[in-house]
Amino acid sequence: MAHTRTTDVLIVGAGPVGLSAAAELRRRGVECRLVDRLPARLPYAKAVGIQPRTLELWDRMGLARAVLERAVPLRGQLLYVDGREQGRFELSLPPEVPYRFAALPQYETERLLEEYVAGLGTVIERGTELLSFAQDADGVTARLRTASGAEEELRARFLIGCDGAHSTVRKGLGLGYEGGAFPEEYMLGDVETDWDLPEGYGVRSLHRAEDGSTDDVLVCIPLPGTRRYRMSMTVPPELSAQGAGKERGDGVAHGLEGGAAPELSHIQAVVDRLAPAPTRVSTLRWSSVFRISHRIVDRYGEGRVFVAGDAAHIHPPTGAQGMNTGIQDACNLAWKLALVLRGEARPALLASYDAERRPVGEEVVGRTVRHANRGIESDPEAPATLMLREAQLLVTYRDGPLAGSPYGPDDAPQPGDRAPDCGGLTLPLAAYPLRLLDVLRGRTGHVLLLYAADPEDLARAAEAGAVVVKAVGGQESSEDGRLSTVAVLARVASSDAPEAPDAPDAPASSYAPASPEAPDASAGRFGYRDAAGEFARLYRPDGPTGFLVRPDGQLGARFPLAGTAAALTGYLAALSVPDA
Repeated sequence: MAHTRTTDVLIVGAGPVGLSAAAELRRRGVECRLVDRLPARLPYAKAVGIQPRTLELWDRMGLARAVLERAVPLRGQLLYVDGREQGRFELSLPPEVPYRFAALPQYETERLLEEYVAGLGTVIERGTELLSFAQDADGVTARLRTASGAEEELRARFLIGCDGAHSTVRKGLGLGYEGGAFPEEYMLGDVETDWDLPEGYGVRSLHRAEDGSTDDVLVCIPLPGTRRYRMSMTVPPELSAQGAGKERGDGVAHGLEGGAAPELSHIQAVVDRLAPAPTRVSTLRWSSVFRISHRIVDRYGEGRVFVAGDAAHIHPPTGAQGMNTGIQDACNLAWKLALVLRGEARPALLASYDAERRPVGEEVVGRTVRHANRGIESDPEAPATLMLREAQLLVTYRDGPLAGSPYGPDDAPQPGDRAPDCGGLTLPLAAYPLRLLDVLRGRTGHVLLLYAADPEDLARAAEAGAVVVKAVGGQESSEDGRLSTVAVLARVASSDAPEAPDAPDAPASSYAPASPEAPDASAGRFGYRDAAGEFARLYRPDGPTGFLVRPDGQLGARFPLAGTAAALTGYLAALSVPDA
């Protein structure tokens, strides 16, 4: 065996989750190797739904625009029972949410992420399989078999298993993976139709048996193209692949199965029975039989080895939660690994990955199983709340170990919650308003977000934050450093000022031009003004207020501006930052 090579992080599996982990690590300067046993990207439209929260994360990376140019909107779902329309489920979100639901074939998602990661200097090592690994106090030793058939030993400081439902990493760690399988088998087909149903709407068509149970189902998700859909339906007996999942030796019956692939005639037969209007399917790009299981690990990692995505949790595809949940796993873990690898946090920080993400995984598994059994329309939550949850905008770590103490109104965004986007931020040198996402785009560290009506309050808070960060040896006011500061000047009440655009529930004040005494925007800390009052409406500050935005876009702390130093010190202590 050749000499042992080294890297910071070995990522096993180059699907959307592994690629997201690589992207978030590489843009923080972490060296990693990304290996995948497959010789090429699979040309299948497997996971196709992209949630608004995922688009927000990709916006922070600078990837969202490329996705938006290739994806199509998902506007809702049409429900049919026994050939009659029973309802139209609209995928609507509040106007302040910057992105909507989208659909894009998984191979396109992977291609865009692969190009992004390659631009950062990491390419996928195709045809390379993880054979085994062992960890010790200082790192992980992995044995790989490369595309040439040669074996290689690699020494990594950390290992992330993003290698799917049959994960070698999960098995090597001996993690529990409890759950079960649905008895039904389904088939998938990527086809075009000639029906005239509304664009952007999925179709769910059911047939009820005499006892009221569902005995036949057709689900169609729109894809980019002319009347193109990914269709799923019950498999006919002649294509059954029962037991194929157990042939892998792990008893996990989940995902695409081997055996005979459905032909266009198989799909047409189901469409003839269940389509809401007569239609002919054509242009079969790919098809497969698949099984569905629901399982979750008993812990998301051990020591220096972690699992993410399907390696940690699998569940029905209802609501397109799986890939998106895995991408959030990767983003949560990556920024923490980067801090530890740079010596800015102790390894104890990494325990928060399991503490924060496993409850999310458990909730997603439970919800998708309920929706698969009874339909999303049966969910008891209010429709508006359900849509926010499906969009993954309600993911919270309030009960996690990094969440600071609540401050301000109970229904305001609190530590652990998503940091809302907002519009209407203005700068003296810009002739157009910005969104908060525009301000945060490209930043890789924490952001100290300060809000006040008095520029002097902002200046004092920013200086207090800088003193704390420098005291622990960090770099402040740099987009690539530990902390950058963004200040937002409140909309100032003035009887002589022109009225601001209407904003629902906005504070009663009107826009006034920036004070001549306001700090210079070129300093990088100040100059943004809440001209439309959207920041105040969505963040609900209690007077001068500070917010700490984590690298994954969640709030780490919320505090009175006068308490900036204490709040920041407490948060950094929660990260187990080494003493100065």
